[in-house]
Amino acid sequence: MPPHPAGDVRATARAAAELTLHGLDDVRGDLTLPGTGAHGTTVTWASSGPGVVDPAGTVHRPARGEGSARVRLTATVTRGGATATRVFTASVRELPERQPYAAYLMAYFTGENTADGEQIRMALSRGDDPLHWQELNGGRPVLTSRLGTGGLRDPFLVRSPEGDTFHLIATDLRMHGREGCWDEAQRTGSRSVMVWDSHDLVHWGEQRMVEVAPLGAGNAWAPEACHDEALGAYVVFWASKIYPEEDPEHTGSTHNRMLYATTRDFRTFGEPAVWHDPGYSVIDSTVIRHDGRFYRFTKDERSPSSDTPGSKFITAETSPELISAPYTFLADGIGRGVIARGEGPAVFASGTTRKWYLFIDEFGGRGYVPFESTDLDSGRWTVCTGHTLPPGARHGTVLPVTRQEYERLLAAYAPVG
Repeated sequence: MPPHPAGDVRATARAAAELTLHGLDDVRGDLTLPGTGAHGTTVTWASSGPGVVDPAGTVHRPARGEGSARVRLTATVTRGGATATRVFTASVRELPERQPYAAYLMAYFTGENTADGEQIRMALSRGDDPLHWQELNGGRPVLTSRLGTGGLRDPFLVRSPEGDTFHLIATDLRMHGREGCWDEAQRTGSRSVMVWDSHDLVHWGEQRMVEVAPLGAGNAWAPEACHDEALGAYVVFWASKIYPEEDPEHTGSTHNRMLYATTRDFRTFGEPAVWHDPGYSVIDSTVIRHDGRFYRFTKDERSPSSDTPGSKFITAETSPELISAPYTFLADGIGRGVIARGEGPAVFASGTTRKWYLFIDEFGGRGYVPFESTDLDSGRWTVCTGHTLPPGARHGTVLPVTRQEYERLLAAYAPVG
């Protein structure tokens, strides 16, 4: 056999050394095992325990009580006729005990009127009542940005399918002190989202900035995520204005549309694609799943006119699949007659009755206003009465939490009131 070209040998050795896998000492979800490496190499994987971690990175955690499992993952890096190998060891946690939800956690921001308004605050429901809340951390931000623009808006919390990992994502946008620059923020704004990870909702890892929008985008607004069992991945979606290649300075006219990309770990993302583009500007989609269907709520960004009565309010749609099937219209103008205008919808199910809540941000007004419905397919939402929401709460997330998580948050952040 002729010797391998020296360049291929060096390339595969370097590429193997440069491979990085994240979180192997505490694996609680599927892994991203890259199929390509640096220097034009390809990578294939083998597993010592394919029943726990298969060569595609799919993780099957041991049952509760079985303890953690250790699995060796061998990467074979190839270029030309040369190969190099590298072995990683993954420690896969046993599954957690499933516990019922007992209360709610809200993550939100309060607006651009103060220096710390565009940072992430949190509040807990008073017991299992989603209409009455207590601020955490004395009303001060719980997470602040040290990257990008320095501002955080539209925080979204998602729980992993296994239940013991949380990801928080947010818009990288600071408008405080930039009054009148909304157009600029959509032409030359950040194309990245901010990400934190936690296993207990109290201790959060290092902030990281992940570029998700394509090169032609002018912004990446209001990211949210939903785990899709059919894909075995999270679908992360956000709004972007997309400018054509012949307009590299983004001086022309275009509109926001909803894009998406898939990820397993909120570090490595697939290529972005269009998810929802009705031909006019839409932003702030959120999704909830019920009885095998997905329900999507989106802000209609058009300027109000007699021909567009749903403009500046929320539109509801439904589909049997998250991204691969069309959505059917249910209702538009949700909130009209109660609020002046609305955006940033947050939808969640009641933990005690067959009811859903839809919090709508009356931007430029009261902030979040809660609505409720007993039938997602009806498109009918009634404003809630007798509620006490966190002061100034705007565009965020409401996440159901267990009693243990609730008490842990109370102990860590000592709410006022």
